Amino acid sequence: MRSVRVVAAVIRGPAGILVSRRLAEAERGGQWEFPGGKVEPGEDEPVALAREIAEELGCAVEVGPLVARHRHRYPDLEVELAFYRCRLPAGAEPRPLGVAALAWAPPGTLSSYDFCAADLPVLPAIEAAESEQGS
Repeated sequence: MRSVRVVAAVIRGPAGILVSRRLAEAERGGQWEFPGGKVEPGEDEPVALAREIAEELGCAVEVGPLVARHRHRYPDLEVELAFYRCRLPAGAEPRPLGVAALAWAPPGTLSSYDFCAADLPVLPAIEAAESEQGS
């Protein structure tokens, strides 16, 4: 079974938390996830996350603390996910370059998006962490 390490950005803005929709032709195409991607061999997680955000969203990101870590097994793939709180620097404008779409999920609405199965168990922890961060 294939195994990958994935990093994901939890970016909170005035309108909510940034989520991205996978390209239709990708594995689990059309589903929502937090922006990010695979960690390459020899790469550390924050560096990988900054690289992936630049590639997928065309902007810089400031990687902050780890919010959650989770393992998920699909029938064809085992994924180790690391979710980091991130911040967009002043003037950064995310664009959907390597994803089908971007959305700002208002507080309390993450569960209404069709997220990839690997993300579902961490949604409550992310909502709670972002709610505490915003108060």
